[in-house]
Amino acid sequence: MTRIGILSDTHGLLDKRIFEHFKDVDEIWHAGDIGSDMVLHRLREFKPTRAVFGNMDSGDVRYSLSEFYRFRVEDVNVFMTHIGGYPGHYNPWLIPWFRKSLEAKTQSTNDQRPATSDLIDLFVCGHSHILKVQYDPLYKFLTMNPGAAGKQGWQPCQTLLRFTIDGFKIDNLEVIELERL
Repeated sequence: MTRIGILSDTHGLLDKRIFEHFKDVDEIWHAGDIGSDMVLHRLREFKPTRAVFGNMDSGDVRYSLSEFYRFRVEDVNVFMTHIGGYPGHYNPWLIPWFRKSLEAKTQSTNDQRPATSDLIDLFVCGHSHILKVQYDPLYKFLTMNPGAAGKQGWQPCQTLLRFTIDGFKIDNLEVIELERL
C-alpha cells in the first residue's frame, strides 16, 4: 500500500501545516503552479515528490519539470498535468491521450489488463483552485484536482488530498481543508 498526498497551486507558499498532514504519506504529488524552486526543494527534502510545472511557473521550476507526467504507482497508471479540466470539460489537447487509454481498456478483458503505457486510471490536475474528485464514465478513470494549497485566489480555504493506492485500488480519500491564516 502506498500513501499519497496531493497538492497544487502553492504559488510560492508552502504552509507548514502541509508537513503535518503529509507526515505519513509515502509520496507527494504537486500538480503545478509551484511558484518557486524553494517550494519544490523543501517538498523533496521532506518526501519523494513528483511534480509538473504550471502556467504561472517560470525559471528553474519550469526548466526542471515537465508539463505532462505519466507514471505508475503499484498497479495504477497516473497522468498528471496542471491545466486539465474535469469530465466533460477537458482541455482539448488531452483528448487524444484519453481516447488512446479508453481504446486500450476496451481491448482488454476483465481478467487481463493490457501492458501498455497508454492506460490512464487516475488523472490529476490543478489550475482551477477548485477541489474536485470525480469519476469519468466516458474515459473510465478517476480525476482529482486538489484545489489550491496556497493563499492566492478566491477560494475560502487551502485544500489538499490524501489517499492510498493498494494494487489497482484507490482508497481512503481524505479532503484536508486548512483555514486561511
